[in-house]
Amino acid sequence: MTYVAKRTKGAADQPLFLTFHGTGGTEDQFHGFAEQVMPDAHITSPRGDVAEGGALRYFRRRGEGVYDMDDLAHRTATMAAFIADEIASALPSRTVGLGYSNGANILAAVALQHPDLVDDLILLHPLIPWTPAPQPGLKGRRVLITAGQHDPICLAPQTQALATYLAQQGADVQLIWHSGRHEIAQSEVAAVQAFLGNT
Repeated sequence: MTYVAKRTKGAADQPLFLTFHGTGGTEDQFHGFAEQVMPDAHITSPRGDVAEGGALRYFRRRGEGVYDMDDLAHRTATMAAFIADEIASALPSRTVGLGYSNGANILAAVALQHPDLVDDLILLHPLIPWTPAPQPGLKGRRVLITAGQHDPICLAPQTQALATYLAQQGADVQLIWHSGRHEIAQSEVAAVQAFLGNT
């Protein structure tokens, strides 16, 4: 199993930058941004292969915030294999992942099961509505979480719980809030740029 994906070939010994769109997005949503902020990197942006009312996603859900956990487990394993193949092809210096909303959720799900695959995680408005099992492999991973204080989809207490969990596993976590809802604010873009500037 593979994904339709947009790729930009980077220079030798440069990072691999993976981007994951939100529900209803495509592989183009963050690809150009990735090219701008890490111009020498290898960039891969897979397209979600689940359609929900015509909107592309990375896994199925039964309702808002209610995931099909069996489907998520299957698609997490599939995405992990895809990422491993991209790493084997690019031979990068390190791997960075950025995901928004549903894209952040599949990226986080992969990290919870396969923490060795992605070194730096950028999770924009993630929603992990369960308590993950301990994952010592997350120790030392750099994680940026951004969120809206009034996001009606990714509720603030659940965002805080994810950040707390990751910190408890030994990850280096930054949590950046803005005063809005589910939209990506300019302050989040600035936070991402600053985070990437330290990779």
